[in-house]
Amino acid sequence: MKYKAAAIQYEPTQFKKEYNISSLLKFCEDAAKAGSKLIVTPEMGTTGYCFLDREEIKPLVESIPGPTTDKFYEISKKYDCYIVIGFPEVDKETNLYYNSAVLIGPEGIIGKHRKSHSYIAEPKWSAPGQEHLVYDTKIGKIAILICMDIHFIETARLVALQDADIIIHISNWLSERTPGPYWISRAFENSAYLIEGNRWGLERTVQFSGGSCIINPDGSIASVIDSGDGICYAEIDIDWARKREVLGQKVFNDRRPEMYMNLPTDPYLWNPMDFFGLYGLNPLPKGKKSKITVAQINSTNEIEDNLNKIIDLSVNAKKEGSELIVFPELALTGHLNGSKNAQKIDSSAIKKLIDFSNMNNLYICFGFAEKKGKEFFNSSMLIGPEGILGVYRKIHLNDNDRKWASEGNEWKYFDTKIGRIGMLIGYDAIFPESARCLGLYGCDLVLCSSAQEGIFTHGHKGTKVRQNYPIPTGADPNHWNHFRIRGGENNIFFVYSNIIDKENNFHGKSGIFGPDPFKFPRKECLISESENINHLEVDTTNLDTNYPTNIVRDKFMMSMRQPQHYIPLIKHTQKIK
Repeated sequence: MKYKAAAIQYEPTQFKKEYNISSLLKFCEDAAKAGSKLIVTPEMGTTGYCFLDREEIKPLVESIPGPTTDKFYEISKKYDCYIVIGFPEVDKETNLYYNSAVLIGPEGIIGKHRKSHSYIAEPKWSAPGQEHLVYDTKIGKIAILICMDIHFIETARLVALQDADIIIHISNWLSERTPGPYWISRAFENSAYLIEGNRWGLERTVQFSGGSCIINPDGSIASVIDSGDGICYAEIDIDWARKREVLGQKVFNDRRPEMYMNLPTDPYLWNPMDFFGLYGLNPLPKGKKSKITVAQINSTNEIEDNLNKIIDLSVNAKKEGSELIVFPELALTGHLNGSKNAQKIDSSAIKKLIDFSNMNNLYICFGFAEKKGKEFFNSSMLIGPEGILGVYRKIHLNDNDRKWASEGNEWKYFDTKIGRIGMLIGYDAIFPESARCLGLYGCDLVLCSSAQEGIFTHGHKGTKVRQNYPIPTGADPNHWNHFRIRGGENNIFFVYSNIIDKENNFHGKSGIFGPDPFKFPRKECLISESENINHLEVDTTNLDTNYPTNIVRDKFMMSMRQPQHYIPLIKHTQKIK
C-alpha cells in the first residue's frame, strides 16, 4: 500500500488559540486537497509552547474529544484522511493537564498520546503520560511520540515491537540543526517511517529549529521543509516498513530480550557515586583525563600482515600520547575470513600483542575470530599493561556471523585507570538496547570494534533558521552518523572503529563520539573513508565531592528515563518472515 503523507511546519502565536487553529485547519485542508492521507502538525501547535505554570495555560486546555478535535474531524471526514493535532489536554476526571497529541480519522478519534518523557518546560504544568500505543488503521499501524520522548531509545522501540509502520513525532525541537539526528536514527534502527511535524520561530527567547520532514525506514530524508510555515509531502510505502530490515538484516529476529534485563531498572534514580559502590563493591574507578585513539583499517587474509598493521598504528598512537587504541571487528584474523584464521586466546599472535601492550603501557582493543574447544566466537579483546583485561563475545549475530560463530551470552565491562570500559562488536551497536545496557552498568566509555556494511551516515545542506552560536547552520557532510547517537543517548564516549573496504561495501566512518547530546561544538573526532587513526581527549574525572560532576558519571539522560514503561522490551520476541 502506497499513499501521500504531509508534514506541516507552523509557528504558532502564543495564547492566540483560535487564530492558530484557524491557520492549522487551512494547512490541513490544503494538504488533504493535495491528496494526503496522513497529515501531521506540530506539538502544541494550537497554543504555543513556553508556559510558566498551570494558571497561565489554564484558559487554553481542553478535553479529548472537544471543540478542537471536532473541527479537525470535519476535514478528516470530508477528505477521508487522518490528522494528528498537538495541544494541551485536560483530563475531565482528574483535572490534570497533559501535553498531548490526538489521531483523528474519518471514523472519528482513533487514539491519543500523552507525552511520557518531559522536557524542561512540561513539569511546570503537565503530568507525564503512561502509555505507548499503536493504532491499527486502514493506512497502516501508527504510533505517536512527542518531542523529548524520542531522545530515549525505549519509546520508539516499544511501538516498533507493536509493529508500528509509522512513528508520528511532533515537536518543538530546538538548539539543533534539523532534521534532527535522533529523528533519523529512530526511523533507521526501527525500520519505520518517521513523520516529523516541528515548529519554527522564536517564543520567549527560545529559538525553534523547523526542519519538518518525512524520513524513510532506511534513514534517508524523503522530504523536508527548512524554515517558515509550509507543508512537505512524500510517498509512504507500507510494504517497505514491514520488511523490518536495517542494513539488510532482519533486526527484530535477532534481538536478545533475555540479555536486556536491566532495561526496566533505574540505577540513576540514586546518586551513582553511591549506587555503584554499594556494600563496598564495584565502585566506579577514579577516572582521569586521557588521549584515546580510534583506528580504521582494511584487514587482510594474512594474520601476520594484520598484526604488523595493528602494531605499527599502535606505535603511532603512542607517539601522539594515546593511552588506548581501538581496532575494528576481526582486525587480527580478517573481516572476510569467518573462522578460517581463528585464534585461541593464548596464540602466538595474541601473545605478541600483549607483550607490545605491556612494554608500551598502552591499552589495545581488537577484534578476532576466537577458537575455544570446538566452538568459534566473533570476539573482541581488551589488553593493557596488566595483560588481558577480558574477552567479549558478540551477542547479536548477523547472517554472516551465524555461518561460523556461536552467540556470546555476557556483557563485559572493565575498570581501568581511564574509566569503566564496556565492549560491543559491530552488529551489536545497531541494537539500541546494547549500549543502553552498558550505560546502565555505569560505563564511561564503550568500545565498539565493527565490520559494519552499508550506509549509516548522511549530510545536511545547511539551514536558514537562526541558531545561537556555536550551533552550526552551514552545510555538513557528517550531520548524521548513527553511532554518534549511541554516545549522546547514553552519556558515554562511544568509540566506533569500523573496517574500510569499499569494494565489499564497508565504508568506514569511524569516530569517537562524545557524551553530551546538547553540546556544540561536538566533542568528537572522525575518520572519513581511508585507512587512518584519529585521537580525542576524554575526561572521566570527578571533582572531589560525594556527587557526580562529570556527565559520564551523572548521566542525566539516564535519570530522565521512565523504566516502569519498559518491561515489554524484555518480553517481546518478534519474528519477521
